[in-house]
Amino acid sequence: MDAIGVVAHTEGVTRTVVILGFEGVQALDLVGPFDVFTAASACLAAAGRSRDGYDVSVVSLGGGSIKTGTGLELVAHPLPEDGAALDTVVLPGGFGSDDARRDHEVIAWIQRVAKTARRVVSVCNGALLAAEAGLLDGCPATTHWAFAGQLAREYPAVRVDPEPIFVRSSETVWTAAGVTAGIDLALALVEDDYGTEIAQTVARWLVLYLRRPGGQTQFAAPVWMPRARRAPIRAVQEAIESDPGGAHAIADLARRAAMSPRHFTRLFTEEVGEAPGAYVERIRTDAARRQLEETDDTVTVIAARCGFGTSETMRRNFVRRMGISPDQYRRSFATAPA
Repeated sequence: MDAIGVVAHTEGVTRTVVILGFEGVQALDLVGPFDVFTAASACLAAAGRSRDGYDVSVVSLGGGSIKTGTGLELVAHPLPEDGAALDTVVLPGGFGSDDARRDHEVIAWIQRVAKTARRVVSVCNGALLAAEAGLLDGCPATTHWAFAGQLAREYPAVRVDPEPIFVRSSETVWTAAGVTAGIDLALALVEDDYGTEIAQTVARWLVLYLRRPGGQTQFAAPVWMPRARRAPIRAVQEAIESDPGGAHAIADLARRAAMSPRHFTRLFTEEVGEAPGAYVERIRTDAARRQLEETDDTVTVIAARCGFGTSETMRRNFVRRMGISPDQYRRSFATAPA
């Protein structure tokens, strides 16, 4: 998660925030930031700073009723007129984002307000709207892990990173990962505007972390890796997956495929898209994730069973791949009784 640069906190300023609504918008992408900004205003007022805070509204093309992807109906104001003094523009995602980004009026409005607003924020695959408007060209950006591939394919000028919870993409544009990550980013923006104490108060009121540990990988479903075309390489994949804790050094895998280590490594990487060692590590990590979720076995036992050898090796692997330790992962995702 990229830190947002600290700026001088301006007092006595009510900041206008507009959140774009459209048919099929993801409700929490919209409501999450809305509640963070309005809660911040309440906290500021309680602290005797009623002239500070946020004036938040939902807007849409033409205004009126909009239906979220889950059927919740919201009432939106019309899009602000050109020249309106906007501080923050939030572009949420949802399954309706494809239709929204094909709407030339919507994209033209985003392009216009981006020139004058202090910042534009996308949540989830709302990054597709920002990319369509040209706001992310040449910039790092994140989105929901399930849409990262689409964003990278359709907008190759964008440097997509599926790991961060949010990232500052440019001086005026921020992108957040999926759904609740919009809350994380909104809290960070409140902290940037009014300081850590106010942001922490909002986080406590909403029963949230001020800074969520780790990145998106801990939430992502295990990635399905392609099956190799060559039967010997496929057989090696299946052997690794059926026994993650087995002996899977390059020499062992090459012998199984009846190839030299160098030739095997080249073919495996070419057909699977990942080097054999990285593939083994991925499979072992997925196996350990399941055991952390479903069993109450110790990390030491799971590390040995999944081929990591020691708990420290498994911990280093988890921190590198998942952004959090095995113990943190278990606390977040375990389904087995303690």
